[in-house]
Amino acid sequence: MTDEAVTSSSTGSGQGSRGTGDRPGDFSLDIERRTLPVALQQYVGKLRSGDPGSLPAVLGLAVLVVIFSQVSDAFLTRFNIGNLPGQGGYIAIIAMGLVFVLLLGEIDLSAGTAGGMAAAFAARAVFSGDLHGVLPGFLFWSLVVGMTFSLALGIWLKAYSGAALVLVGIVITLTNLDSHLVPALIGAVALGAAVGIFNGWLVAKVGIPSFVVTLALFLAWQGMILFALNSQPIGVTKYPIWYGLANDNMSPLAGWIFTLTVTLGYFAYTLVKAIRAQRAGLAGDALDLVIVRGAIVVAVGVVLTALANENRNTNPFKVIAGIPWAASIAITLMILCTIALTKTNWGRHLYATGGNAEAARRAGIDVAHIRVTAFCLCSSFGAIGGIFLASSQSSASLDLGSGNILLFSVAAAVIGGTSLFGGRGKPRDAIIGALVIVIIPNGLLLKPSLGPQWQQVITGGVLLVAAAVDALSRRRAARV
Repeated sequence: MTDEAVTSSSTGSGQGSRGTGDRPGDFSLDIERRTLPVALQQYVGKLRSGDPGSLPAVLGLAVLVVIFSQVSDAFLTRFNIGNLPGQGGYIAIIAMGLVFVLLLGEIDLSAGTAGGMAAAFAARAVFSGDLHGVLPGFLFWSLVVGMTFSLALGIWLKAYSGAALVLVGIVITLTNLDSHLVPALIGAVALGAAVGIFNGWLVAKVGIPSFVVTLALFLAWQGMILFALNSQPIGVTKYPIWYGLANDNMSPLAGWIFTLTVTLGYFAYTLVKAIRAQRAGLAGDALDLVIVRGAIVVAVGVVLTALANENRNTNPFKVIAGIPWAASIAITLMILCTIALTKTNWGRHLYATGGNAEAARRAGIDVAHIRVTAFCLCSSFGAIGGIFLASSQSSASLDLGSGNILLFSVAAAVIGGTSLFGGRGKPRDAIIGALVIVIIPNGLLLKPSLGPQWQQVITGGVLLVAAAVDALSRRRAARV
């Protein structure tokens, strides 16, 4: 073959790959538009490949709703449905924190009691007005020294956001600002962050398995709750802000503002994103898909808000209406977590580490940093969940965060679709799974003839099914 022939052949081949008429060095852009039929086909393909996502949880939720609506006519009443967020908000929040750890294939068994301990210290500080004065000196300074140690660990391991939060907590504790409610609650979340940094250091740097670390601390924090409360529960009903987290509702106007901000914000973001991709000649969702999806989200939000703003109290002398604060706060946290996981380098690195830690390390990802920040977030959310739990129970009790709280939270994350093996899961899984978990006892209590033992049996069965779906879907994905 002559030089001219080789040149002609290579040029023709290059033109074939670029497209006729393109200049040398140009390349064809992927301008495929994902329409509604294509999106449905991709979703079916995703299911066939072994990634069911939250579909099993949604189907299970629908089945439970049908069953309990037949068991009792009171199940689908506005009053009963309106109580669900307050009853299960703490489970959703703790489960949301656990999603970060489960994405790494790790576990945090201490999230419940760590949150209970943080809420207990906050309750003692507000109730007494002087945490330093009521706690034994050794305990108070152990608390300060421990948080300072976690602060140093956070700086060393580049968990700067967590370290900054811990620093705020130290300042609040030392200056007695925790005698006021809001600083006390912030200090509780800071204490949760300190616990998470400590957990992450033991797992990522010391090398102790997360199951062992968090099991040991699960027991330790139970004892710390008794120390913090001096073996006496502290009520929170006289603190309207705290008590209202799980028991009060937004005003109808505030509810509409919240719903329209969230739904229309999502609609506008996806629409602008699709238009920009189209103008830039890049692949993206077609406008019809964006409009249909956004319209559904807005319609669902409007209907639910309209129903929530109707009076759902059977007592004519007191009106109960509005979106529960427990629901709006949980949804807001879910949105923030979703943005962190899908729109930041940190979130992409977290998924990569959970999928294959060694490959992530070789790609230049600081795996230890990712683990520490995940545990920090988990315990911080555990502290928020502990605050909500105290609100739900109307007191910081001696067993705050212990018992089945952690088990139900892990179950919520797994039932919602987060994999126990790491690398797969979304914050919304915690919300969906928490709905499943809270509906079971709610529906059973409406039928007094069904004993409380059924709650344990049904919840355990649902969790077993969710774990089986997770294992089978991973096996199918491996074959594909």
